[in-house]
Amino acid sequence: MLLHSFTTFSKSNQRMILLLIASHLVWGCSLIGFWSTGRLFETASLLWSGFYLALQLYAAAQLLLPALLIHPENRNRGFYLFWGIVLLLGVWLLQQLSPTITWQPLLNAFQSALLLLVATVTGAAMARYIDKLWEIVPVCLVMTLADFASWLFGPTAGFTQAIQQYYEAPSGTPPLVDMILVKLAFPGAPGLLPAFGISDWIMVVFFAIVAARHEVNDNLIGASGEKQARQGRIGGYLPVSVIALFLAMTLAQTTGLFIPALPVIALVMMLWYSLRYLFLRL
Repeated sequence: MLLHSFTTFSKSNQRMILLLIASHLVWGCSLIGFWSTGRLFETASLLWSGFYLALQLYAAAQLLLPALLIHPENRNRGFYLFWGIVLLLGVWLLQQLSPTITWQPLLNAFQSALLLLVATVTGAAMARYIDKLWEIVPVCLVMTLADFASWLFGPTAGFTQAIQQYYEAPSGTPPLVDMILVKLAFPGAPGLLPAFGISDWIMVVFFAIVAARHEVNDNLIGASGEKQARQGRIGGYLPVSVIALFLAMTLAQTTGLFIPALPVIALVMMLWYSLRYLFLRL
């Protein structure tokens, strides 16, 4: 009876959750396609790498559409604890698999799909607690300070160095932090490479759903994502938060420096909301 309360959802949410799972599986398959095509390049310029990155993030943005239609349901802490353990256990179990080199990209693709799915449901759960739009201001401040503190004084710098050393000369088991890094395809790369962390996508989803809940159109190429999701349209959604993540990753690639993504995402979102507010006042 207790387990039933954790696994019961409204009919509309059941449909959206199944659609979320199916779309992430399709995205994992498409990631294999990107990787296979990227192997045609012996070397790749920053321009090609940026183009490849943009395509994959644009495809990933479409995964958010079902999440925009999930209606908040009253849940207790036990519900979130149960599903948090289930999802983290799934991520950990996939990490324990040790396929041959031939099958490693396939495993990495579906690991990345699972991480995006976990990040999406986490970001959606966080967004339900934003009652007023101005409440994203302290969220942006906290995420920026936390990420900078981890970068300067915490474990982030050490994790980054360990990941870089492992992928430059792979040997043995990957660092533990590799488990929560979303991997994407890049031209000329022998396999999928870490692109960003699960926390970065959580905040991308968080800002997108907060905008939808407060009837703010954050889509840069058309009607709001919620409207497009209700009409069953795919391919016309590009929220500001995805552009912010792309900008952070582009800065890191072009400068060769480790630039935390969360402060860049927070800065872009604050600037966008500020400019939007000013234009509405004019």
